[in-house]
Amino acid sequence: MPINDNRPMLTGIKILDMTSVVFGPYATQILADLGAEIIKVEAPTGDALRYAGKSSNSKGMGPSFIALNRGKKSISLNLKDTDDAALMRKLIKESDVFIHNVRKPAIQKLGFGYEDTKKLNPELIYVHCVGFGSSGPYNSLQAYDDVIQAASGMTTLASRVDGDPTPRYVPSLIADKVAGLHAVYATMAAIIHKLRTGNGQFVEVPMFEAFTSFLLKEHLAGKTFQPPVGTSLYDRQIDPNRQPFPTADGYISIVPYSDKSWFDLFESLGSPETLEDERFNSPKNRMINISLLYAEIAKRTPSKTTDEWIHILRALPMPCMAVRDIDDILNDPHLQKTGFFQKREHPSEGNIFEMVEPSHFSQWEKRLPKGASQHAADQSEVKDSPSDKKEELNSKH
Repeated sequence: MPINDNRPMLTGIKILDMTSVVFGPYATQILADLGAEIIKVEAPTGDALRYAGKSSNSKGMGPSFIALNRGKKSISLNLKDTDDAALMRKLIKESDVFIHNVRKPAIQKLGFGYEDTKKLNPELIYVHCVGFGSSGPYNSLQAYDDVIQAASGMTTLASRVDGDPTPRYVPSLIADKVAGLHAVYATMAAIIHKLRTGNGQFVEVPMFEAFTSFLLKEHLAGKTFQPPVGTSLYDRQIDPNRQPFPTADGYISIVPYSDKSWFDLFESLGSPETLEDERFNSPKNRMINISLLYAEIAKRTPSKTTDEWIHILRALPMPCMAVRDIDDILNDPHLQKTGFFQKREHPSEGNIFEMVEPSHFSQWEKRLPKGASQHAADQSEVKDSPSDKKEELNSKH
């Protein structure tokens, strides 16, 4: 019989989080949004991300830290200290998940490797966020977003588009965040496995492999087959003409997606005869000559403003959006209507903008958890909490 329970889905899941910067904190922030209890263990100096970017009121409360650490209790431990190590062991006994990004030799030296923690809590899910998988020759190397973008081939893709041989980073912490999403699903899978079997386990989430897998889903291309049937790289993605199209007052993204939509588009552009050319008169030929076709579109879109094209193309209907600056997104009418951005009062930082968890659930009304804590703000609460072993997951479900 269905149970009517409007609590967040991960209510009752306790996660001990010793990650820092972006990769791990992004994962645990999502889990916190979904209702898990997160205890963030920071070094005495605090998570380095606290000091990235300008703060509003308090030192150590930078914007990215606030965005990645809401819903978490913050404590500060020096695991070389006897008392702090004892508190850490107590928390491990009480937790469903322990997640960290400390390199293996260092965490083992502190006495909190997987085999150590398994003795304290045999049902523990132990998630290790690493730069490179432990079975490969890079296993001892440090990894940051820029390093992984370089190692994966991401930094060379722009040169394939514009011919400039200079490697370039994507201006986003994309490798960190992709790996963080992998850590979320890996942790959730281990939780589901524990619900079925009662068993904890060791989970390794390697940033390099996670991001390379993400990148090669399309760019393995012809080398998917052995022997290869073509080169690596998805041609459409590296086509220099695959760019937003210029308009009279800006740029627009247009994506014809079917045979009919191509004809509708060129009818709207005032050039239906273009598709009579043998290079463009069939889906196969259009794919072969897609770069030339993009150039034909770009010749014609400057004849109207972006808003005029939006009005025409959406009436067809045709997938299209105006190209906007990051600042424009804050006033996007769709995001405002869906409640994606929420302005609220942070306990120490005053009014802030936050983004809600974007997924929607029919059995749970979303709401933001508490704002990111100042360094060690929850030390007393966590330290003085009852030491009884938490109720097992299987008994709750």
